[in-house]
Order: sequence, then C-alpha cells, then structure tokens
Amino acid sequence: MNFIKRAWLNVIRKRGRTLLLILITSAILLFVLSGLMIQSAAEKAVQNAKESAGTTVTLSANRENAFRQMRKQKQGRTELNLASVNLKKAKKIASSKYVKSYNVLSSTTATAKSFKAIKTTTGSSGSSPQGGPMNGNSNSSSKTSLSLSGVTATSVTSAFTDGDNKIVSGRGITTSDQGTNHVVIEKELAKENNISVGDQIKIKSNSKTVTLKVVGIYRPSSSSTSTSQMQQSDPSNTLYLASNYVSELKGSSNQADSVVYTMKNPAKAAAFIKQEKTLINTSKFSLTTNDALYQTMLTPLNNIKSFAQKIVWLVGLAGTIILTLIVILMVRERRYESGILLALGERKGKIVLQFLVELLMVLVVSSVIAVGGGKYAGNLLSKQLVQQATTQTVSSNTKRLNNSQLGGGNNSGMSQGMNNPGQSGGATSQNQQQTTNLKLSLSIKTIVEVIGFGLLIITISILLGTINLLRLPPKKILTH
Repeated sequence: MNFIKRAWLNVIRKRGRTLLLILITSAILLFVLSGLMIQSAAEKAVQNAKESAGTTVTLSANRENAFRQMRKQKQGRTELNLASVNLKKAKKIASSKYVKSYNVLSSTTATAKSFKAIKTTTGSSGSSPQGGPMNGNSNSSSKTSLSLSGVTATSVTSAFTDGDNKIVSGRGITTSDQGTNHVVIEKELAKENNISVGDQIKIKSNSKTVTLKVVGIYRPSSSSTSTSQMQQSDPSNTLYLASNYVSELKGSSNQADSVVYTMKNPAKAAAFIKQEKTLINTSKFSLTTNDALYQTMLTPLNNIKSFAQKIVWLVGLAGTIILTLIVILMVRERRYESGILLALGERKGKIVLQFLVELLMVLVVSSVIAVGGGKYAGNLLSKQLVQQATTQTVSSNTKRLNNSQLGGGNNSGMSQGMNNPGQSGGATSQNQQQTTNLKLSLSIKTIVEVIGFGLLIITISILLGTINLLRLPPKKILTH
C-alpha cells in the first residue's frame, strides 16, 4: 500500500490523536504567527518613528567655551560674547543629504508703540498669592517688553510642531515671508488691543521704529503660558517674524542666533554632526542634537519587538519539544505496525515519510486555524506587550526625573524640561499614540514564514522521534 494512503487512513481512523495534534499544532502556530505579526508591526512603527519624530541638530554659539573665555577676562567683567552663525555657512550645511529641512532663528527685544503689551506683575507688597495679607516687604516688578522671534517658517518651529502654539486666525510665517515685515501675534495680545489679521502695528527695536503687518494670530497652550514668571516677558508678548527681518533690526543681516536642522533619519544625527564639524570652528560654535522624542518613541517599540522575538523562539522551542514527545509516543504505540511493514520489505525511509505526511496533514489544518485566528490573538497579545513596554518606559522616565530632582541626575536635562514644558508631554503623547496605533497586518510573507516554521518543527520532531526506528532491525523492533 502506498505510504501516503496509509498516512491518510491513520489520520482519519485515529480521530482522537489527530484532534489532539491539531489543537497543539494550532496553538503553537497561533503564538508564532502573533509574534511574527507584532514583530513586523513594531519594525514598521520604528520606521514611522524615524520619519515623524523630528530629531533636530542645532548649530549655535559654543556657550561652554564662551564662558571659559569670559572667566579668563579681568575679574569683575561678566560680559559673555557669543558668536553669530553665518547664514552662507548655515545654508551650505543644510545641503547635506541627512537634512530634511532647516530653520534659521534670530531673536531680539522691542517695545510696543501703537499698542500696549501685556503687563505681567510678579510679587506683591500687600497680599499673598492666596489673597491674604503679607508680613514684611516683597519685591514687585513689571515686564512689558516684546520678544521678537525670527524664524524661517513657524511650521518647522518646535513651539508649533510640538503643539505648544497653534494658528487660530490667518496663517503662520513661511519661507516666502523672508525680507518682509509680516508678523504673527498672540491671541490675547490681539484681543486686548483689538488687532485683527491685516492690521498694521508699530514697534521700536534697537532705536528703530518699524511698522509690521499682522498676517496671523496664534494661541499658546496652557502649559507654555504657565511658565510666564520664568521668562523675561509674558508669553503673550512673543511676536513671530521672518528671521532675516529680525537680523536686520539687530544690524546683522547675514547672521543668525542659531540654525535648527531637522534630520531625515534620526539615527543618522551622529553621522551628520561628525560630517559637519569639519565645516565649523568648534571653539566658537557647537552642533547639539535633540533626539529625546525619537528615543522615547523608540524604546517601547524596541521592547515590543524584542518581546515578540522571544515569543517566537520560546514557542518554537516548546512546540518542538512537545511534538517530539508526541511523535515518540506515537512511534512507540505503532512499533508493531512499523515492524510488520519492515518485515514485508518496506523501507525505513518510507515509514518515516508516512509519519511526516501525517503531521503535514495536521499542519495544513492547523495553519488554516492559525491564519483565521492569528490577527485576533495577535491584537490581544500586542495590547499586553504595549502596556508592559509603556509601563516600563514611564517607570524608567519617572525614576530618572526623580533622581534629577534629588540632585543626583543631570541638571541640564532638568533645566531643559523646565524651559520646554511641552516637550516631554508631547513626546509621551506621541509615544503612546505610536505604540497604541500598532497596526497588525497579515501578509503573504508572514503566512509563508509561519508554515515554514511549522515544517521545521515537525521535521525536527519526526527525526528525533524516529531515531530508534531508523537504527533497529525489524526483529528488534518487534521484540523491543
């Protein structure tokens, strides 16, 4: 009788054993398929993170070296001389293959002429912050200066990309506004002075009185306005203009305070810095990277990917062991059958192939079951992995922040968080969104990989389970 026909008859007649094998093999393939789908989704999410994280490298004055130079000066002098960035050199650096876009930044202060700036008062001589009387004297100061923030475009400025600021009327500053007097002002400042888009306002900066045209109005988030007492002026007094216009007001038309380069691939930021350091005077300028958002998004995704890989290998190993034990028991149970076939002249290879064909039939049914329920099982498993990875990341970030606040961490990191209150929140929000939106998809490649994994498992199981059958003669098999 043909060994394939014998395999089919055994599968049909031994229904209990066949059902058990189908259940075990289906469970193994379900976990393997789920692991492969999660692994693939995590890889895609990592790639999306590279494209959306917005890692930046900033070219600015080397403050550390400037402070060293200041200390070398005569005692009592506290003047810090910071070098300005040359725009020609900045544009040359922007032509790098690693750069997606760049933003030229220039800032200065001004006073309002045709309108009133928002007045912020800190301290009180008559009452406490809670409204009650205060004993003793306290200082009181008013801050009414305007902050002019020159940018290449507001759309690539961190305050707008992180969601701290949002255009609510008109439009933002664009590259076409370079060389113009166009300005974007804050919503409350516009409301207090009855200023609308299209109106003109006058300011005075560095002894120059100029007229600006309002092209947009923005609204800051509550988190950015909560730090008003830490700034020189109320956040509502921040005006956004074209960077070269602000530079002209400062008397340095071909210079800028800093240039922020957005990377095409966050992972290439270090290579970009190494390449461009040869073009700058490192004693006067520095290139610093800000990839906190990318790293925050990357950590849980890599954890999920790692967990998925472990699931695949652990399930594969456990599945191989379980199926090998079942095959050993199956071969031992059918020892007499195998001995009779060998005595009748059947080759050992065909008997082994019969066992293999039986498991292949089981594999076909199990693969259909796994493919049918793989996405559902994968979604359940991915939610658990996402929750675990996110919890670990939050716990790690909280621990690091607590260490910083206790004085054992990096003070610069803490001050950065204070100066950019929306940054960590935006990073966490995007991180959670990135992992929550982990989309699982069932591709032909994944199905082929699962079937291949199943074939490997049953082949190893058959080889290990039929060792005695291959090495013993028919007589010994019948009497053993």
